[in-house]
Amino acid sequence: MWSQKRRTLKTSYFAKYKFEDGVSIARKPPNWFKGSKYPELYPSWDMIVEYKKNGDKQAYTRAYYKQVLDKLNPDKVWADLKDNTLLCWEKSGEFCHRRLVAAWLNEKLGEKIEEVK
Repeated sequence: MWSQKRRTLKTSYFAKYKFEDGVSIARKPPNWFKGSKYPELYPSWDMIVEYKKNGDKQAYTRAYYKQVLDKLNPDKVWADLKDNTLLCWEKSGEFCHRRLVAAWLNEKLGEKIEEVK
């Protein structure tokens, strides 16, 4: 019987994950990073600066949805990124936009995206 491999999407951070299937969704990845980039998911510099200044996770989340996620088609994002690992700077367990993307894809498509262990 033929079975199709289920495609998956994972998340991680640059310092931990250094494989070829990594896709940066960080506005400025590390200089050594040679993987793919997905600028459609970059937060704006204004969002980054404001969050670093006040640490307001709720305001950042609202801004990220309004400025980024609400403008995207989740089916297209999934099709573009499946079988990859989304990367940004923050360590596992820290607040970050890659986890917002994972939650958004779960909400919109029912896809469970886990952090690389």
